[in-house]
Amino acid sequence: MDIRMAKTTTLNAKNLEALGAERLAALLIEISTGDAVAKRRLRMELAGAQSPAELGKEVRKRLAAIARARSFVDWRGIKLLSADLQAQRAAIAGAIAQRDPAEALDLLWRFMELANPVFSRCDDSNGHISPIFHLACEDLGTIAVLAKPSPQALAEQSFRALLANDYGQFDGLITALAKALGKAGLDHLKQLMIDLSNRPVEKPAAKDRIKIGYGSAGPIYQDEIAERSRVCTVKLALQEIADAQGDVDAFIAQYDAKTRKVPAIAAEIAQRLLTAGRLKEAWSAIEAAVPRQRDREDWLDFEWEDARIAVLEALGRATEAQEARWHCFERALSPLHLREYLKRLPDFDDVEAEEKALDLVKQDKDFSRALGFLISWPDLNRAAALVLERAGELDGDYYEVLTPASEALAGKHKLAAVLVLRAMIDFALNQNRSSRYKHAARHLLSCASLSAGVEAFGGLEAHDAYVARLRREHGRKHSFWNLLT
Repeated sequence: MDIRMAKTTTLNAKNLEALGAERLAALLIEISTGDAVAKRRLRMELAGAQSPAELGKEVRKRLAAIARARSFVDWRGIKLLSADLQAQRAAIAGAIAQRDPAEALDLLWRFMELANPVFSRCDDSNGHISPIFHLACEDLGTIAVLAKPSPQALAEQSFRALLANDYGQFDGLITALAKALGKAGLDHLKQLMIDLSNRPVEKPAAKDRIKIGYGSAGPIYQDEIAERSRVCTVKLALQEIADAQGDVDAFIAQYDAKTRKVPAIAAEIAQRLLTAGRLKEAWSAIEAAVPRQRDREDWLDFEWEDARIAVLEALGRATEAQEARWHCFERALSPLHLREYLKRLPDFDDVEAEEKALDLVKQDKDFSRALGFLISWPDLNRAAALVLERAGELDGDYYEVLTPASEALAGKHKLAAVLVLRAMIDFALNQNRSSRYKHAARHLLSCASLSAGVEAFGGLEAHDAYVARLRREHGRKHSFWNLLT
């Protein structure tokens, strides 16, 4: 083939421009026939070419149509819906916002109002829709700064939005709008939330209460869920406002004394006090919540541990901070804490410490955890030695560890890779996991390839002997063997 011809048929903007406007227009009409999403996109482009106002009308019309829709969208239609929503968001945050920020802000609020009805009628288990609304929530902050609405009006709009945050679409709204709200807006929103918290709770008569389920303490009623939602909304909003205003004490005030001792909460409080330069208070907060000993020795509250290490460093207690990092590594085989520990050691000392640490990993009682660590570090020599020395501990059910391990070891440690693959094959066949037969068959073919490069199996079965044993023990599992042919 002529190279020049290949270059002119490559799909890119320059080559398409050569077709000319008339031919491209005809092609677009042909390609968009029967494609509603493509047609809407073309109409939006035509409207945008006329004026931002025309594009705004087109978007407003489409948002109204989406709001009126009632049909359920299953997993097959979710991509079309997400593409439609993304196109509307992009038009608002792009062309319309550049030329008319006030119009864009109004349209974006209308867009966000679609969240509850859209989520209620679609299957978003794969997360196609949520990110679009989260991006739109961030766009609100950017566009509000350009549009410069009244801080009080923006606070009231935000207040209404947070009360309708049924699917978490407005999570992070206050942070996004903090600059546009300013002090006046944040203060107004704070007062609205305080008023909501002080509002008397209206409880229906016993005969009018609506039961929606059962919990460990008995029946759960609709009014109880509504009250919990109100309390949670106020608490989270006041915390976010406190962060936006840099008011650490207001943030802490949202927790009672008992809750402040929960490790994760103590870590949040300590980090904020640390940022504010209140080191002694940060230390008191973190030490007040020493985590209780768990059933599993390797379980750690990493948020609390990391906050404690940060406070120790800020207090100039570097030795204790290093001890804490080593403790985290030793207890939970945390690669992050080991790297941070080694980074702070003098030259040459870090090499010796790393050797000591990796030897400890190799001796860890949790085989899968140790193998995963050595593969990710990486130290493939130790990983291979671990597999060969403790092959009896291989658990084929841990495919999320064994699969990357077999791939990493296949280059220079073929026998170890074969043993890892055999563990997954044996598990699938011994446990009759037919859903894994396809993977097991692929693993067996890989074993054949890898075994050809193994010089000696020592006391282990050679590949042919292993396959022969599988046929004796699992010969009737035709669905597996048929995959090999």
